[in-house]
Amino acid sequence: MQQIQDQRKKKVLVSCFKQIGRCTVSCILVLLTQFALTLVPHFFPASSLLVQLTLSVVVLVFVLGLGRWCRRIVGVYASAPALVFFNLIFIWAVYIFIVRQAIPYFISIVFNIEVTLLILGVCSILSSDPGLVTHGSSDANKLIETKAFGVEAHNEGSALLKRVRYCKSCKAYIKGFDHHCPAFGNCIGQNNYVLFMILLAGFLTTEASYIVCSSQFSRGSQILGGTWFETDLAGSLVVSTMLFSLLQVIWQGVFFTWHLYCICFNIRTDEWINWKKYPEFQFVIQSQPGESFTRVMFKNPYDNGYLQNVKEFLSVNG
Repeated sequence: MQQIQDQRKKKVLVSCFKQIGRCTVSCILVLLTQFALTLVPHFFPASSLLVQLTLSVVVLVFVLGLGRWCRRIVGVYASAPALVFFNLIFIWAVYIFIVRQAIPYFISIVFNIEVTLLILGVCSILSSDPGLVTHGSSDANKLIETKAFGVEAHNEGSALLKRVRYCKSCKAYIKGFDHHCPAFGNCIGQNNYVLFMILLAGFLTTEASYIVCSSQFSRGSQILGGTWFETDLAGSLVVSTMLFSLLQVIWQGVFFTWHLYCICFNIRTDEWINWKKYPEFQFVIQSQPGESFTRVMFKNPYDNGYLQNVKEFLSVNG
């Protein structure tokens, strides 16, 4: 008995040290990435926004590739949620210590509230239940596994189980499974889809607010369009974090638009990608006389019109 307890304690300690190591690697990678991005406005201060954005993408790809190579050597990998958290904290720190001095008091309060709510939201979705179907439950006993692209489906005998899928990342059945989100370290399913959309909107709003604030600071300090010698570390940090936030807004805006489309048409990301593996999405067209093949086309049996789909999303996922 004592030996079993010692083994459990050892496993807990190993897990804790592993998480600490991953968080440390994530913190170092964020600092390396953010300070590497300062090279763009420092050496190319007079370049256009498009050129600086392009160079920022090149720097990000290079640093992340270098970081991945180094992590393979060290054997400790970064944590995606930790990367999100530390990037958010870094940008907040730049705002508090540099940008805030040029921003009106009321706007500064609003921005700080936005960041605080965003951090609370990230912590909430990390521990949220996406709609887990636990082993031994009546729902779990009715499921029939069908291997497909790393995702498994179920029978349609129960209305409650219509959209339960299996996530191999979490090794669990999830009601209303949309996708596994590495950035939040959790599946996105029936129970946390609304929170996920609120967080996406929160990130877009907060990043857009920072872009406006940092632009105002840069214009007031005459950083944008300055010379190589006029752009100090503080100014480079403001511009580089603004470029980073702009890149985030671009891809997150596309991602947010995609999920709005999914909500309006009552379709999940997993179902859209793997529809050929789910019989309810297949519409078989029989071959014509003289033809030796049949065609399978996509159909969405859950699409009940925009308004009804949105209403169902809010009622089921809320």
